[in-house]
Amino acid sequence: MSSAKRSDFHFDLPEELIAQHPVDRRDGARLLVADPVQRTLRHARITDLPGLVPEGTLCVPNDVKVRHARLLLRRAGGGAGEALLLRAFPDGSFEAMVRPGPKLRPGREAAVIDPASGAILAQLTVEETLEEGLRRVLIRQEGRSLDWDAVDRIGRLPLPPYITHAAEADDEDRYQTVFHAPEGEAVAAPTAGLHFTEDLIAQLEARGCHWRPVRLHVGLGTFRPMTAEHLEDHVMHEERYEVPEDTARLLEPVLRHRTRPLLCIGTTSLRTLEAAWDGERLKRSGSTRLFIQPGYRLRTADMLLTNFHLPESTLFVLVSALLGPDFAKKAYAEAVRERYRFFSYGDAMLILNTRTSRV
Repeated sequence: MSSAKRSDFHFDLPEELIAQHPVDRRDGARLLVADPVQRTLRHARITDLPGLVPEGTLCVPNDVKVRHARLLLRRAGGGAGEALLLRAFPDGSFEAMVRPGPKLRPGREAAVIDPASGAILAQLTVEETLEEGLRRVLIRQEGRSLDWDAVDRIGRLPLPPYITHAAEADDEDRYQTVFHAPEGEAVAAPTAGLHFTEDLIAQLEARGCHWRPVRLHVGLGTFRPMTAEHLEDHVMHEERYEVPEDTARLLEPVLRHRTRPLLCIGTTSLRTLEAAWDGERLKRSGSTRLFIQPGYRLRTADMLLTNFHLPESTLFVLVSALLGPDFAKKAYAEAVRERYRFFSYGDAMLILNTRTSRV
């Protein structure tokens, strides 16, 4: 594994390239095609994707549902607060990131409020301090503990912090994939999947490209910034995953014998397959802290579709592992020069030859 520094993965990103809103059409984004073997870059569109991948490609997206996991709080003394629910525990409580942390310690309570009217929607009680400064909290309404479905009705969509506007009606549609499952507990969208329409999926399937989702419940492991200077000191937050039976049955012989190319749609589906694959079979469920960085050799995907990521982030480190750090910076410099849009609502990159590159 690499002993590189976080600062090795810095690049200059003009603030105006951070996409604040999606393009008019889901499939209207631009696409930078990067080949680390040929060391070439090509400009295309998302709508070109069916002609860019080989016939018969297996397409593996993450079909997790993004929850309305952000709760606005009014503390007992009247001060403001916020909770981001990360996952549900079997006893009905939630793991949460809260702020201000010093004011929301075990035993403290706060009202969950409607940001528009100020009306009290529920009560939050901090039960316990967990690792990494997180909290175990209970959300109650009329004495009844709320589950994810109930939280969905009172919470707000957790747009990333670099999107500066509050969640709007358009975000309710566009920050979910068209193929998401009815369940899941993601607190961020699997953003590469946001580009797909039902028509684009049908075009891929018409070329024999089977659509087989996995599910990684996107949490802090995907989006928490690195704070350690050395990559080897960064610990990923644990995230749960599931591999459906029909996905596993189709993928396992392909992974054993490399009979068909495999495209991961998003870094979360890539990390899921890499964590689940043991060389013979895919584990149907589990959890992972996998941090893909330079020196890591992929065992599953032949191609990756991904959006453009933040400087010094674990996701840009992942891209650098597939392209090589120098070529990754060259590709991102090209994207900046050509005014590609970055992050969740931005444009995308198709990385070819992820398993055959020697970077």
